[in-house]
Amino acid sequence: MGKRDWRKLDESDVRVRPGKGTRPRSKIRPEHADAETAMIIGVDRGRWTCAMESGAVVTAMRARELGRTPVVVGDQVGVVGDTSGLPDTLARIVRVGERTSVLRRTADDTDPFERVVVANASQLIMVVALADPPPRTGFIDRCLVAAYAGGLEPVLCLTKSDLASPDSLLALYTELDVPVVVTRSDEEPAELRARLTDTVSCLIGHSGVGKSTLVNKLVPDANRAVGVVSGVGKGRHTSTQAVALRLPEGGWVVDTPGIRSFGLAHITPDDIVKAFPDFAEAAEECPPGCGHLGSPEDPGCMLDELVPDAPGRLTSLRRLLASRAGMDDYSDGS
Repeated sequence: MGKRDWRKLDESDVRVRPGKGTRPRSKIRPEHADAETAMIIGVDRGRWTCAMESGAVVTAMRARELGRTPVVVGDQVGVVGDTSGLPDTLARIVRVGERTSVLRRTADDTDPFERVVVANASQLIMVVALADPPPRTGFIDRCLVAAYAGGLEPVLCLTKSDLASPDSLLALYTELDVPVVVTRSDEEPAELRARLTDTVSCLIGHSGVGKSTLVNKLVPDANRAVGVVSGVGKGRHTSTQAVALRLPEGGWVVDTPGIRSFGLAHITPDDIVKAFPDFAEAAEECPPGCGHLGSPEDPGCMLDELVPDAPGRLTSLRRLLASRAGMDDYSDGS
């Protein structure tokens, strides 16, 4: 074929290759049918530690097609690539499974950005010292609110019972039917260990309440395990991150960093009341926007009609609602 005369060409003969930024992209994404299931057990600056069903512990990055999809400790994910767990290998997270529960918090009650701390835990173990430092009921109430709203079963774990009696603190939570485990620093936490076996449980508490001591008793090689997880990132100490540790008897315990504040800006009063079936039906008849605190804050609240039937339980529920609303001095008027 001879050379064409450029003077006889028109626009139909011109072929322009689109630039990289304008080239159409396919919306078809790979199905990754070969992805293996894993649980996220550690997160550190763009790298996730995954416990594979095979038993291997793999370092992975988030696949590009996931975008900025949040991936947190406890998430069930699909992983492709090198899943051997050998040093210097890197896999990819290509799927994040639907969550059965979430523990969320905000920095404070005015922070519009909620943070998922742990996913798919069945229990929230609230670790509270009976002395040194003294217990803070406001923190317990806020943890209860977060547990009820997130679909976790709350469990109150009282430490240092060799220093103070738990009776007065337990009296505040009798009406809520919260399971309680009492431990001593000089004894093995056998009752707590039994409750954690074969479940995924999240431990939360202020610094100094004995949470790390409990973890070291529950997981004898916890220090070694934490060291391995910290190697995923670039040297950051993992005490600032949530870490899931495998229990020798089966199951996982998620150790969270010491919490200074527990904001509940993302939770509505109705989220809390739904956790109380005996009150939820009546609450549906409340005026729009009702905070369910009763008069004078919420005149017309239908929960007032239930006071003769369950006065103590309603007072406990409203204490949780007041804590969510930032009212530390709530009183039932009695």
